[in-house]
Amino acid sequence: MADADLFALESAALANAKAAYADSCADPRAALAEMIVHYERLMRESRRLIRRSDRAELDMNQMNRQLHELAQQLEYRATHDPLSGALNRAAVIEQASDCLEHGDMALIVLDIDHFKWINDDFGHPAGDTVIKTVVNCLKALFGPGIAIGRVGGEEFSVVWPTSSPEEAKEVGMRICDAIADQVFGAPINRQITASVGVSWNSMHTSFELAYSRADEALYAAKRAGRNCVKLYSQLPLPVTLPPASEDASTPCH
Repeated sequence: MADADLFALESAALANAKAAYADSCADPRAALAEMIVHYERLMRESRRLIRRSDRAELDMNQMNRQLHELAQQLEYRATHDPLSGALNRAAVIEQASDCLEHGDMALIVLDIDHFKWINDDFGHPAGDTVIKTVVNCLKALFGPGIAIGRVGGEEFSVVWPTSSPEEAKEVGMRICDAIADQVFGAPINRQITASVGVSWNSMHTSFELAYSRADEALYAAKRAGRNCVKLYSQLPLPVTLPPASEDASTPCH
């Protein structure tokens, strides 16, 4: 079945007008009047279609904006901690691994001192306030260009590109001082501190190794009394005893 001609009436009116124009004896006014009527109908229909097209374009643009916003929200939720707004653990691993692919990097890991005591004495809302305050403190200290993450309950990390271990430790000290300077009102009304472990890592170091170094430095800071910074490369080497010789292990007679 052939498609219907949407402009069949207009085409017929135009053909009549052409025939009347070609016939020198015919009165073209009737044909012209008919053509005017159909032309006006055509204009009205064209305007209606244009308005419908404009509305459809507006609706499509609005839908595209909503889809873009939804995609951004989903990406944010997939990469950020919902409580603090810091990067989540997976995003920190991705950022740190990417950084190590391109250069040297310090991984700074910090833990809020005596956080269990805060939750036990003042409740989880107070603990949540401390977590959010620490993250806001780190964001204010470093700005948007540095990756800051919450990698555990009260454990946070900072990915710091640097070729200097000394600079890395200095950054850790800035973190330690900035958190200790925060004012926590009721119900806590006490100073909150953090222990900080820093590992400096050369390019192409794996994230797992970088993290294990920083974690070891963090626990060294806790053993040293908390509220301090330890750099992995400055930790004392573990003492290893030489294996006992066969003679030494044999009783004398």
